[in-house]
Amino acid sequence: MTEENKSVKNFPNLRFPGFEGTWEEEILSDLGTFSGGGTPTSSNEKFWNGNIPWISSSDLEEDNILKINVNRFITQDAIEKSSTKLCKAPSVLIVSRVGVGKVALSLNDICTSQDFTNISELKCNQLYLAFQLSKVMKNAANEVQGTSIKGISSSEIKSKKIYLPSISEQEKISSFFEKIDKRIQTQKKIIEDLIILKSSTAQNIFNQVFKFKDSEENDFPNWEIKKLGDVCEIKRGASPRPISDSKWFDEESPIGWVRISDVTKSNKYLEKTEQYLSNAGVSKSRLVKKGNMIMSICATIGKPIYTNLDVCIHDGFVVFENLTLDKEFLYYYLDFIQLNWYKYGQPGIQVNLNSEIVNNESVVVPVIEEQIKIASFLSKFDEKINLETDMLTQYENQKKYLLQNLFV
Repeated sequence: MTEENKSVKNFPNLRFPGFEGTWEEEILSDLGTFSGGGTPTSSNEKFWNGNIPWISSSDLEEDNILKINVNRFITQDAIEKSSTKLCKAPSVLIVSRVGVGKVALSLNDICTSQDFTNISELKCNQLYLAFQLSKVMKNAANEVQGTSIKGISSSEIKSKKIYLPSISEQEKISSFFEKIDKRIQTQKKIIEDLIILKSSTAQNIFNQVFKFKDSEENDFPNWEIKKLGDVCEIKRGASPRPISDSKWFDEESPIGWVRISDVTKSNKYLEKTEQYLSNAGVSKSRLVKKGNMIMSICATIGKPIYTNLDVCIHDGFVVFENLTLDKEFLYYYLDFIQLNWYKYGQPGIQVNLNSEIVNNESVVVPVIEEQIKIASFLSKFDEKINLETDMLTQYENQKKYLLQNLFV
């Protein structure tokens, strides 16, 4: 790819060799036929379980225009007697309300909910337009103001400016991004498969289907069963009140304030938090020093994580201190039994744990040498997953850069 003069309006910053000349400015409304969508009445059995795919915004993925997860189908009756409309393939599907900014290319006739603005009968390369709109709509979504349901009207979408190169350059660009997307999806599949393999391996280890040998190739002694409270001190967090008071927080503080969202978007280690506590806030909470393991006991329950910074925890967490087990072993065991905690709740009701429940939960206790072997073995999966995740991030960042620079 060669660099172009960035001051020229109708040129992208980057172009493939062999292409030159200005791109044509078009209004999106001139590039196809627009239609909306609708949701058939859920109680009308004649509208559902047909053979025509119907999707809502949640069926599209954020950064994969070629992936549409079709889970529901409607009948011809629904099209004729309800507000939904059939969008003829090929068509570009744009989420203009809930989930605004998502874009997909449908190569099959399809129906959508009212949250979509769709374009068919396209007058340019369909894949090129979908990729360019994925950039245009993401930028537009970031500009949408308001705290309620974000949305972009159909008229706003139709008025968007689109720049078109020659058909051959459109095909070159779209083919290039298609390859990038396929590589990203392959990378995601690698990570998914590793996570599944790690889970099945942990299951075989903790169910003793797969057993380790000691340094002389002999079996280790039988495992003991103890209560969690017998192998560590379990302490619950505490919160300053009212938590909305700004005096509890200080952006310059080194003491993180752990929320469930901080934990759910982290893996084995907690590297940072969104909020940090003031000295006053720390005095009203429970301080957990760097290197300790905490676990969530409300909302997303049972997720263990190590703190890579000093933090404070509220009463939705417990901390495990003064361990008599190898700390890495305990992490992998708690990770293994995470779903088991839900047995303490009723179906359909949010499960919350308390210190007594956590204290009385059973834990397997091999000898320390076997604990270390188990933890070391499972940590190799995490190392590989982290490596592949970093590679995925690089691919995604490259795609973002190229979307900004290969289009006008």
